[in-house]
Amino acid sequence: MSALDPIAAIATAPGRGGIGVVRVSGRDVAPLVQAILGRDALTPRHAHFLPFLDADGLPIDEGIALYFPAPHSYTGETVLELQGHGGPVVLRRLLSRCLEAGAGMGLRLAEPGEFTQRAFLNERLDLAQAEAVADLIDAASEAAARGAAASLRGAFSQAVSGLADRIVHLRMLVEATLDFPEEEIDFLEKYQARPTLDGIRAELARLTSQARQGALLREGLHVVLAGVPNVGKSSLLNALAGFDAAIVTPVAGTTRDKVVQELAIEGVPLHVVDTAGLRETDDEVERIGIARTWEEIGRADAVIHLRDARAPQDDQSLGGELASRLPRGVPVLEVFNKIDLAEANASLPDDALRISARTGAGLDTLRAELLRIAGWQPAAETPYLARERHLTALAAADAHLEMAALHAEQDDRVLDLFAEELRLAHDRLGEITGAFGSDDLLGVIFSRFCIGK
Repeated sequence: MSALDPIAAIATAPGRGGIGVVRVSGRDVAPLVQAILGRDALTPRHAHFLPFLDADGLPIDEGIALYFPAPHSYTGETVLELQGHGGPVVLRRLLSRCLEAGAGMGLRLAEPGEFTQRAFLNERLDLAQAEAVADLIDAASEAAARGAAASLRGAFSQAVSGLADRIVHLRMLVEATLDFPEEEIDFLEKYQARPTLDGIRAELARLTSQARQGALLREGLHVVLAGVPNVGKSSLLNALAGFDAAIVTPVAGTTRDKVVQELAIEGVPLHVVDTAGLRETDDEVERIGIARTWEEIGRADAVIHLRDARAPQDDQSLGGELASRLPRGVPVLEVFNKIDLAEANASLPDDALRISARTGAGLDTLRAELLRIAGWQPAAETPYLARERHLTALAAADAHLEMAALHAEQDDRVLDLFAEELRLAHDRLGEITGAFGSDDLLGVIFSRFCIGK
């Protein structure tokens, strides 16, 4: 397969729908226009209502044909879109007809994400914008969709490029000084290198904060409900979800296996997992469920240790066991449930988080605490829907800028090291937009797209 091959695919989701789209992209689609539409040419960017013809000239379907000549198309190549009825059979017939009519010019099925990959290779989108296409499709909340749309418009890329330009300007001054060592000047003082670098690092910190918020919107938080049987874990899951997602009974050990519910707080997706109660048991099925509970706890971003406000001393040892088994840095939030049934003078810690899953008391406080743990900060700015690789690149760039700052604390004798750290920081920022990177990275990114996009 070659990046120069013309490609075709069904561009709408699997299943039945009112409209279905078959998309073709390549250097020349004229043979398809003639074979399938019976026209010598189509008016660019105009909708043509036409029958789509099979090899015998009989209609497969009828619909809208759109023609986008290169380079003014999504991929930067010439694109033909056939919009017909959204039945799976008719779409497969239409796609097969396109492949048949285009066999002579090497038309083949598109790989996942190949249309967007070509948009990147033809410089219609940078890499961060290309990733935002998939993020917009997968957005699970309105806030995530806004963040993805902002990244797709290029807001994130422009912020990264603006930082890169500032680093390039500083690099240019350093390199010029290194090229003319006979000019005895104090570079760091003359060109205000230290304040300039401090400003770049401050802007990078602000950008990283926005990117972290966007990564949280994209990935969400994996929250595990843990505790002894009958403390109300399933009731709390139902209260947070707003419907009966888990079975609730007075019988201890009702939950034998994990129950996962997706929900959102302030647009932040949460993957809340109800688990089997932790206790010693001879019941084989319950023991398997408890083992799975510990597995979920090991994968958690946060754990809610739910306790019974009526008997807070019953499971004190469980908190220590949770702390010992959890990876470092994973927070454990102690929550006392059933405050509506507890005595008014129950001996709970002063800072204890008190709730009632039955009445809803304290749930807003719990939601706010989960957002705090997640690191969510409500802000007027729309966060960029960043990915883990973006955060890694931003952190690496900051590390290089920090080293540059340390060199700047010395004197002009280490300007070559100062310049090298600036170059490395610039390269790491370039990885975000695709200015620098490997073909392997591109393969991983675009293979996760859906076919037809």
